[in-house]
Amino acid sequence: MKALGVVGYSGSGKTTLLCALIPLLRAAGLRIAVVKSTHHDVDWDTPGKDSYRLREAGAETVMLQGPKRWFTTCLAPETVILESIFDSLPAPADLLLIEGNKGLPIPKIEVHRPALQKPLLATEDPRIIAVASDATLFTHCAVLDLNTPESIAQFIHHWIHEEP
Repeated sequence: MKALGVVGYSGSGKTTLLCALIPLLRAAGLRIAVVKSTHHDVDWDTPGKDSYRLREAGAETVMLQGPKRWFTTCLAPETVILESIFDSLPAPADLLLIEGNKGLPIPKIEVHRPALQKPLLATEDPRIIAVASDATLFTHCAVLDLNTPESIAQFIHHWIHEEP
């Protein structure tokens, strides 16, 4: 499984881009897994529900299994590394897209909008292999049109098959 980060500042459109890319990449025959990273403490469970009570009782992992979806809550490792993310995925995939967590040592696509007046991350991170932007940029890596997700999907598809 290949891992590709999608990084950028808040409001740049990372999630919107991923929502456009996922169906395109699936149409190309790829199985896609996504990790949405956040700096906030998150809890998908509801106090008082059985699954919440089981976790509060000390279970390190709790799976809520329904007819169409499963939700798993587990303790995160103290240090998040790519291997711990891979090990936590419940199903195989061809491509793991990780939104955020820009410190992971993986290839990344930066989503950059100059209108946000934030610096270009690609100037400091050599692992950024492309920048998806709504403006013309000059940088060391490929610049992709943020408004043309089909071309970004083609770039990713080519990258998957060219990378060893």
